[in-house]
This record gives sequence, C-alpha cells and structure tokens, in this order.
Amino acid sequence: MNNNFSTSNFSLAQFIFSKGFALVDLDWTDSKRCQFVFVNSTELLRSVEIFNFGKENDPAVMVDARELLSAGRALKDRLYQTRN
Repeated sequence: MNNNFSTSNFSLAQFIFSKGFALVDLDWTDSKRCQFVFVNSTELLRSVEIFNFGKENDPAVMVDARELLSAGRALKDRLYQTRN
C-alpha cells in the first residue's frame, strides 16, 4: 500500500478531511491545479469508496454539515497559503 493518497477532487478531499483523516501536504501540479495528499490507510480508502459509491441515505455517507463546512474552510486556507 502506498503511504500517501492524493486527489485533486476538492469535494472528496473535503469529505475525507471532515472524517478526520490527516492532510499531509498540498502538491501543486501546476499553477492552477493542486493535489491534496493524505496519509493512506484502509480506513481512508473505505471512506473514498463510500464517497464515490455510497447509497443516498447510508449513515456512512452522512457528515455533520458544520464539520464539512469547517473542513472546506481549512482546505481553502491551506490552498491560499501555499499557492504558487
């Protein structure tokens, strides 16, 4: 298993960050595109699967709205701080 999981999908990054997974780094692939880098684990991969394929009212898909908004703000703050 690779030690890191990367995604450029902001919504996915926001979801897994709100679930408590550690953001390790931001990797700017170019001046307009960024990869969010998380510590890889089986639990993280399960959350990615739930995000992508979970059923509409599955409790595993549900996230507290305040947590999701807070995660989005934190990720955007990191983006703006590290922008090239």
